[in-house]
Amino acid sequence: MSPCINIDGWRSNIRFSSAHIIPEYEKCGRLHGHTYAVHAKITGGLDDKGIILDFSVLKEVLRDIVNHLDHKILLPMDSKVLKIEKGEENVKLSLIGKKYVFPVDDCVFLPIKSTSAENLAGYIIAEVMNKISLPRGIESVEIGVDEGYGQGARVFKKV
Repeated sequence: MSPCINIDGWRSNIRFSSAHIIPEYEKCGRLHGHTYAVHAKITGGLDDKGIILDFSVLKEVLRDIVNHLDHKILLPMDSKVLKIEKGEENVKLSLIGKKYVFPVDDCVFLPIKSTSAENLAGYIIAEVMNKISLPRGIESVEIGVDEGYGQGARVFKKV
């Protein structure tokens, strides 16, 4: 059994508040928002100093990611349901008889199919893997995204 480090997004203040729409689900098909927390767990062997990965490095990367998402409207650019038209100043969003117009600066465009917690966790783990040069001996990375306290999704990647 390998040791691991954990970051609790609620306690470490790695959170963001954003709005989104998940049209595939009736209740979630309305524009609504959450205060999200992002958690991380990294498993692996200890280096010669006795650590897996410096907590501060991981927290800095997670905070950078959540700051990019904070107080934005999350738009899934790979959605097969939402029609997203990005102009210079505005974004037009249409779905199942509804139309929205948002300022471009209020939106973040994500390379995912849906802004569910599961897909947000997948986006964040990909960002973490791109931004951190993981030391040798890391076995796995897990990212969790909670949509409020007590409910969320986790993704796991073997390294």
